[in-house]
Amino acid sequence: MKLSVIIPVYNEVESIQVILQRVQATKLVHEIVVVDDGSKDGTRDVLKELDGKNGVRVILHEKNKGKGAAVRTGMAAAIGDVLLIQDADLEYDPRDYGQLLEPIHEGLADVVYGSRFLGRAHRVTMFWHLVANQMLTLMTNILYNTILTDMETGYKVFRREVLDGMVLHANSFDFEPEFTAKILKRKFRILKCRSHSTLVTIRKERKSNCMMPLKLYGP
Repeated sequence: MKLSVIIPVYNEVESIQVILQRVQATKLVHEIVVVDDGSKDGTRDVLKELDGKNGVRVILHEKNKGKGAAVRTGMAAAIGDVLLIQDADLEYDPRDYGQLLEPIHEGLADVVYGSRFLGRAHRVTMFWHLVANQMLTLMTNILYNTILTDMETGYKVFRREVLDGMVLHANSFDFEPEFTAKILKRKFRILKCRSHSTLVTIRKERKSNCMMPLKLYGP
């Protein structure tokens, strides 16, 4: 199977080269699709130098559209049999790829979510971000009768067929609940695997989903 790693990027000039090196070091990746979502800090200049080298493909949004839009652009462009979403901020460790891919390779799952809350040491995160994540995860479990532990994890791995006929609309961080809801409604097999968060300094305030309205997503 060919693995496409999708990396949505916005103002990550300090980390983008490091994360690309870590992804490449896994030796598991067929291509890395980097979607820059209108960065203003020099990230785009770095990416232009890396485009076309060592499996890196760069797509530039002319203006900031949101993480969801960047992920959707990456999914549409990826050519692999299996797609993996990777954040660019160094929080998640690509050394987890092997265990995340194993259930798919063995035919046990169509989708694998990496969970930071399955008994492994993880990064100390911001309180309200954690609360929002747990609330959204709980509501998803109630609505779709499932037992996810970390809906907003940065690691989502899935077979390309999962996207067949799926229409996604979310442009921002509401991509996570929309994508999850549509997977669950389509009855795909989902497995949870432990993933760990790297201890990194929080350099910028992350947007919280605390005020995001919960909605039932269609097919």
